[in-house]
Amino acid sequence: MSLQGYTDRRVLLVLQDGRAIVGVLVGFDQKSNIVLSDCKERVYSADEGVEEIPLGLYLVKGEMVCLIGEIDEAIDSSADLSTIRAEPIPPIRYG
Repeated sequence: MSLQGYTDRRVLLVLQDGRAIVGVLVGFDQKSNIVLSDCKERVYSADEGVEEIPLGLYLVKGEMVCLIGEIDEAIDSSADLSTIRAEPIPPIRYG
């Protein structure tokens, strides 16, 4: 799989520890380590809306990434995150 097609696009990463990270993919290497700019962590809650925590420029180790996908910016910007309720994704456990 190549990440080249995602370069300079807004993507969502779901990490092994359950975090959801949104940012613009600005770089990656052969081990799928990923560099994101304008990055935010989205924290989901069943009781409150989605909280976005600004992270700025962010490096994610490739081994931590479970899923990566491009975000449709028109749909994403029109969504009211304060009205979204969802259980947080639990971390992956091995063994």
